[in-house]
Amino acid sequence: VQLQASGGGLVQPGGSLRLSCAASGLTFGSDTVGWFRQAPGKEREFVSFIVWPGGNIYYADSVKGRFTVSRDNAKNTLYLQMSSLTPEDTAVYYCAARGSSRGVYYETSGYEYWGQGTQVTVSS
Repeated sequence: VQLQASGGGLVQPGGSLRLSCAASGLTFGSDTVGWFRQAPGKEREFVSFIVWPGGNIYYADSVKGRFTVSRDNAKNTLYLQMSSLTPEDTAVYYCAARGSSRGVYYETSGYEYWGQGTQVTVSS
């Protein structure tokens, strides 16, 4: 199983970015998948996830209304559209898939597979 995250970069405050996560070896449409982020000196925190089955979507309060998670099952790709970015959004963003994990969805222990991370820097 491999998850490949991309799309990070440097953006000014108020700007937007779209992250992508392409999967091989598993099917995003048949698993709970999500995004986490880790800022320097902080623990990795959940950003958003899509529950399988059912498709319910959850967001961290800090990104609600600004970020949108989606997936393209045909491309087996997960996306995170980020807008109204602030310097507090600066972090390495990781995509994750639950696999056989039975931990809590909004904690890192809830996911078995992880992408390598993509850096998002919000700065003027």
